Amino acid sequence: MNNKTRGAAALAAAAGIAVSIVAPSVGAASVPPTEGVDLAAVCPDPVVVQTDWFPEAEHGSLYELLGADYTVDTDNKVVVGPLHSQGAPTGVDLEIRAGGPAIGASIAVTFYADDSIMLAYASTDNQVLSTDTPRLSVLAPLEKNPQIIMWDPETYPEAQTIADLGELGVTINVFGGQTFTDIFVAEGVLSEDQIDPSYDGGPSRFIGEGGQIAQQGFASAEPYQYEHAFTDWGRPVAYELIHDAGFEIYSQTLAIRPDDLDTLRPCLELLVPVIQQSTVDYITDPERTNAVIVDVVEQFDTFWEYSPEVADFSVEVQRELGLTGNGPDGTLGNMESERVQGVIDQMADAGLAVPEGLTAEDIVTNEFIDESIGL
Repeated sequence: MNNKTRGAAALAAAAGIAVSIVAPSVGAASVPPTEGVDLAAVCPDPVVVQTDWFPEAEHGSLYELLGADYTVDTDNKVVVGPLHSQGAPTGVDLEIRAGGPAIGASIAVTFYADDSIMLAYASTDNQVLSTDTPRLSVLAPLEKNPQIIMWDPETYPEAQTIADLGELGVTINVFGGQTFTDIFVAEGVLSEDQIDPSYDGGPSRFIGEGGQIAQQGFASAEPYQYEHAFTDWGRPVAYELIHDAGFEIYSQTLAIRPDDLDTLRPCLELLVPVIQQSTVDYITDPERTNAVIVDVVEQFDTFWEYSPEVADFSVEVQRELGLTGNGPDGTLGNMESERVQGVIDQMADAGLAVPEGLTAEDIVTNEFIDESIGL
């Protein structure tokens, strides 16, 4: 069975996948139609997007754009297929590239080394610090950063927040180079000697130490995995969002190179609302797209595994915690300048290398957002 046939088969089988979540009671009412949008005359073909990791439900707004006839390049960890808007072809293809360990390089460096990439994932903190590879975010499919610090509630029943872990002196195991740890240390939430930057992304240390340490993760993944998939643990974990602890970055935004703005403007005027709507469509009815994500991960056949159950859990948590959702104005995908400027100022106050005079307008724009599109 070839890749295209497997993709179609996965979609055909989607109706048989057990979904434990319930569609939200509110829908995208009064949304202008994005069906029938023609991108062929104004957009690159294909539209290439560089993501930050292997396929997962947090990338659902992109995979929602694919129809049944996608193909998978297992060597390069790339998915290609006609770009659809609400089920209708737009005249161009979409190419979604896996990131993280799949490419072995930072997104920013990869983005600037390959002119064929139109959009790349970005986060506010990295944009502030990456002066050599500037990126301008044009859309934020996620309203809140899914990153968390998690801990064992049986070992630390008195802990309710990350600040509580700081007071208890708990070791925090994280990937190296995390801005949020610098912020929390500077603000006195955590102490420097609590931070252990040796996290490898696996569960072995947390489980092996019986939950004596805390660890970073995603609210939309690890809580399910530790309770249901990692049988050596097999019980709930407690956690707090980095966002709720006071560092309110936008993560996994879609960004362009600022120098490309004028060239890409005609494309972005049409494409950004299409992705806004695909985000709404995905979070409202994720079953078909989750089947695509699971199928692509299976075809990649790497260490990264992703089950239908984890995908379903992710969507449920995205809804419950507002990870995917409207901003305060009822629009999905736009970015608040005040919030972005607050992060810039917070990083500067923490002594990080923030360029002098940098403002929110240097790293985000809502120029292409359709304010009528929301959940």
